Amino acid sequence: MLPPPVAATRTAVREALRDLDPSVPALVGCSGGADSTALAAATAFVCARAGRPAGLVTVDHQLQPGSADRAAQVAELGRRLGLEPCLVQTVDVAPAAAGGPEAAAREARYAALDAAAGSFGGSSAAAVLLLGHTLDDQAETVLLGLGRGAGPRSLAGMRPQVPAIPGHAVRVRPFLGLTRALTRQACEAQALPVWDDPHNAEPRFRRVRIRHEALPMLDDVLGGGVAAALARTARLVQDDVDALDGLAAEALAPRRQPDGSLLLAPEDGPVLRELPRALRTRILRAWLAAAGQPALSYAHLDDLDRLVTQWHGQRFVCLPGGAEVVRRSGRLHLEPPPHQPTQ
Repeated sequence: MLPPPVAATRTAVREALRDLDPSVPALVGCSGGADSTALAAATAFVCARAGRPAGLVTVDHQLQPGSADRAAQVAELGRRLGLEPCLVQTVDVAPAAAGGPEAAAREARYAALDAAAGSFGGSSAAAVLLLGHTLDDQAETVLLGLGRGAGPRSLAGMRPQVPAIPGHAVRVRPFLGLTRALTRQACEAQALPVWDDPHNAEPRFRRVRIRHEALPMLDDVLGGGVAAALARTARLVQDDVDALDGLAAEALAPRRQPDGSLLLAPEDGPVLRELPRALRTRILRAWLAAAGQPALSYAHLDDLDRLVTQWHGQRFVCLPGGAEVVRRSGRLHLEPPPHQPTQ
């Protein structure tokens, strides 16, 4: 009889891939830890029976002694599981990048994973990239967002599936409903070797302290079940974010003008300042995102909202990168930095 943890991992992968084109190859991002090793084994089993091509990619961050040998061992494990190709991507992590070493490593890792998906599928959009994040990872992500005072988009955590955008593969996380303990049990049941990254015990990393200090303390104070509750919160907030984003897209369409400006008072709808703030700020964010403006901080979005709702003659708001949003003749205009010519 199949051990329940193994069955759970295979079922999760099967469900995650069920609605995706079966001819599209799947590529597992695998570090050699319990979560991604269990994912590699489950993916190999499910894809072999479904006739879907499946491979593995592991990233060597070059941050620890012996990392190249470890990456080679992970690739060899993938071959033993029946995954092909099994790729090793070596990256250079910027030592003093904005956001700290965790953010720098994550950015380098995802770039490498997307590049591998592109080489496997023919283009990054043609391959499905499977990631081994678990319910526990989701809980940590939500708690980190709460600590930063982040909005609902951050509290929604990681998505089970993120559609492809230019330069990025479709990202699928089959294990967001499974615990970290279960993935380790699945590896033990299949006698799969597991590597425990020493960085996962380093208290200098914020996520590690969340995992080993904050969550256990909250479990003790609240009587347990905190990780599951936080993951459930993420799923609920995702529904709210999706609904509001859909309404914002509908409200943005009649306001976006041929010249790229944003009309504040369309003839067939309410003026922008009369809409609920949750909807209004999403319209502003979506308008700027469509124009290629990078993600905005809360402070920038708050300034933009005041340009709409509390206008007293102020003409513009400065954005990251030097661009400006200017209010003129009943519209908002995005203007490039002064040193860049208007296209």
